[in-house]
Amino acid sequence: MIRQPFGELALGQTGVSIGRTMTETDVVNFCMLTGNWLELHSNVEHAKESLYGQRLVQGSLVFSIVNAMIPFDSSVLAAFYGCDKLRFLRPTFIGDTLWARAEIVDLKDHDDNHGVVTSKLEAVNQRDETSMRCEFSLLIRKSRLDRPGEPPKVRAAHAESEGA
Repeated sequence: MIRQPFGELALGQTGVSIGRTMTETDVVNFCMLTGNWLELHSNVEHAKESLYGQRLVQGSLVFSIVNAMIPFDSSVLAAFYGCDKLRFLRPTFIGDTLWARAEIVDLKDHDDNHGVVTSKLEAVNQRDETSMRCEFSLLIRKSRLDRPGEPPKVRAAHAESEGA
């Protein structure tokens, strides 16, 4: 969705990702990575007695995965700028498939080289329910980087193959 430099983006521009199913492995790896072993995520027997009757995917994992599902071009993305109004509207269960849906709702000039793009970001599951919503902001370059991260030899090979 964010594939153009800041000045080429427009309010109302939308995008939808491909789907991604949340797995047992996702939940266990996130427990290991973060130390978040709350029984609501890690204990089947405990979760059976909970409000939803089954284990939940950690909200912070849902947020992390869904914002990474937004298609973007690394030659224009400078940095994650922030998140506001993050809400988990419904639970996400192991086995749920999520899609990221985003709409640009604000464009603000930041400095000579960057602007801030704010999108309404939503996680939508296979039941067509919005499980998470937030305002997600990225710092976007006003000019595209030329082949970001390429070492000089690779850049020279590209230039040679393009006839430069």
